[in-house]
Amino acid sequence: MYEQIASNKRRSFFLIVFFIVLIFLLAWVFERLTGMGEGGLILAALIAGISAFASYYASDKIALAISHARPVTKDEFPYLFNVVEGLTIAAGLPAPRCYVIDDTAPNAFATGRNPKHSVICVTTGLLEKLNRVELEGVVSHEMAHIQNYDIRLQTLAVVMVGVIALLGDWIMRSLWWGGRGRKVQGNRSGAGAIFLVVGLVFAAFGPLIAQLLRLAVSRRREFLADASGAMMTRYPAGLASALRKISADPEPLEAANKATAHMYIVNPLKNLKGRLNRMFSTHPPIEERIAALEKM
Repeated sequence: MYEQIASNKRRSFFLIVFFIVLIFLLAWVFERLTGMGEGGLILAALIAGISAFASYYASDKIALAISHARPVTKDEFPYLFNVVEGLTIAAGLPAPRCYVIDDTAPNAFATGRNPKHSVICVTTGLLEKLNRVELEGVVSHEMAHIQNYDIRLQTLAVVMVGVIALLGDWIMRSLWWGGRGRKVQGNRSGAGAIFLVVGLVFAAFGPLIAQLLRLAVSRRREFLADASGAMMTRYPAGLASALRKISADPEPLEAANKATAHMYIVNPLKNLKGRLNRMFSTHPPIEERIAALEKM
């Protein structure tokens, strides 16, 4: 378990570093092609940051509203509250609010900007179809997302993707319309022509690379949440069994969509086969997650 946690933290760190390097490379290309200087990067960061800041503080409300989730009391679902309270003590975290989605498909997600403002949401199907140790495994996974500040990390990744997308778009527009005119025109001879081609490549593929990096970060955090959750329960087999049941369940989760699919413990949308489709997935393959848990 310790090896899994350490490995996933390292990989997440290097992915974020690569993210930052990509932003600076794209900003440098933008400055050379347009002559706009650091102002372009600052403006892009400001626009993306304001958008992310607003969504960050309202992320839990937005996610719960889209998912048609409702708050529940201990009297209604004492079984759920008992599991959550026990794992809260084990993790040393404030008790999250509990919500349910009235849906027969088993699944769950966590949201909230920090442990003090956190929510764990499960479907009624999850409560009906999982036994005690499996439910503990799922809740521990979601508690781990809260403990590891994964919502905050995902917000940071969204900001970075936003900055890269804006810079890429501005580069393409500046080249299409002549940019700052003379400076761009001056770059179209000799080495400037080569640099122009490089700028086009960066502008065209930068946002795609950034999106792939964000998805890679999301997949690494799923592995990390599995390992951290196993640390809480000291029983990796419980979560492995829950993942098998959830992924094998044929019931579709009607409340899920592309905007919220990345939040769930198992991707509620139809999983497509193939290596290319896995690159664009927010979740690692269930088989790999179960194999990692069984090695513990």
